Amino acid sequence: MRKNKVLCFGELLFRISPASNVVAAEKQPMQLYIGGAEANVATALAGWNVPVKYSTVLPDNFMSKHIIDYLEYHGIYTSSILYAGDRIGLYYLERGADLKGSMVYDREHSSFSQIKTGTIDWDKILNDVSWLNFSAISPALNQNVADVCLEAVKAASEKGITVSVDLNHRSRLWKYGKEPIEIMPEIVEHCDVVMGNIWSANTLLGIEVDAHIHDKKSKDAYLHHAQKTSEAIANKFSKCKTVANTFRFDANQDDILYYTTLYHENKFYNSNEFNCKGVVDRSGSGDCFMAGLIYGLYNNNAAQDVVNYATAAAFGKLQEQGDSTAQDVLTVARLV
Repeated sequence: MRKNKVLCFGELLFRISPASNVVAAEKQPMQLYIGGAEANVATALAGWNVPVKYSTVLPDNFMSKHIIDYLEYHGIYTSSILYAGDRIGLYYLERGADLKGSMVYDREHSSFSQIKTGTIDWDKILNDVSWLNFSAISPALNQNVADVCLEAVKAASEKGITVSVDLNHRSRLWKYGKEPIEIMPEIVEHCDVVMGNIWSANTLLGIEVDAHIHDKKSKDAYLHHAQKTSEAIANKFSKCKTVANTFRFDANQDDILYYTTLYHENKFYNSNEFNCKGVVDRSGSGDCFMAGLIYGLYNNNAAQDVVNYATAAAFGKLQEQGDSTAQDVLTVARLV
């Protein structure tokens, strides 16, 4: 018997970056990738044989038809995609490993950004779904999209569907007169799984963070803080039973340290520590971790195995060009 699907809801974006090497740049100076947090999660899950469908809003034109072909080629169900508006959102990302601060969004008036409550028939879309995933990037766009996200999680929660959220915070967004703390807590009240880090939990949910945590220069201090943050989220949001926190430190451009934690059903777990000299592309690593969490929990894997797999997948993504991962289950398992 085939399991019900995971539904990923959010904006599909085109990513434009300079070519990855000098030779390629001589022929074509820019490269185009299909991205967007939820699309990246859906791509990873489909590659790991989890039945997944994707819901977004695209303009009704030839470019969207090519996108649909791409998604379906990767095994993603596309029947829940709506067609409206005139443009696909963009973001521009500098190439190379050091990408901090080198991103520009161009998402105003995109098809997805114009969605309103009542547009999506959630009863129909959620009919064959057991899991709904979205990210905090969507409510950051404008009030209408935030209202649709709340509409979605309420509908899913009423049906007993597991709801997960990635608390990815983008300071370049949230420009419509509302702070994240005014929007996100009401949405997270309907979420079962919350992923982020101790700093995004503070900014988006108001969970206390130690402003001097970096001064302690201690992994144990970070892990202890992650446990406190996880417990605080679970106490504040009664529906939430699972909280994951990621830590990625860049000692310098060529020295990356990565590890994560998982709080699941009142127990705390942490992953192995990964490190590498330089990365190919930072984009999409967090989305890959979110996909790994869903993969493990969806398949009822042991909690330690869940966090180990998700962490390995996210770390592996750092060595892949583009937004989504092409790692299969065996590739990830070899990293665990």
